[in-house]
Amino acid sequence: MTPARTQYRRPEPAPGSVADDSERHGPRVGDDMTVEVALAVMAGARVAYLTVCDEDDERTGLITLGRLAVLRDSPTYTDRIRLRDVLGGTGGHGRTPDVLAVSR
Repeated sequence: MTPARTQYRRPEPAPGSVADDSERHGPRVGDDMTVEVALAVMAGARVAYLTVCDEDDERTGLITLGRLAVLRDSPTYTDRIRLRDVLGGTGGHGRTPDVLAVSR
């Protein structure tokens, strides 16, 4: 009996899911993703940062594992905070009032 050859293919990302942009800025994720989901994506992809995109798939900023970990450990953290809230609509340089101010 001849052994079958296994062919591995990368699955196509589902709409609204993570797209691989590792050649440039790491995995691309939507800005509506929650911090908890983003941390899970980072752990699964074994990356230290994500490229955050808006609904038009335009890059709005980068978010790091360290920044999300500090945010998650802050006393004002809730599981409803989205990446767009963390970025503050300013390409990653803004702060979410009362959340990131505590974490800095």
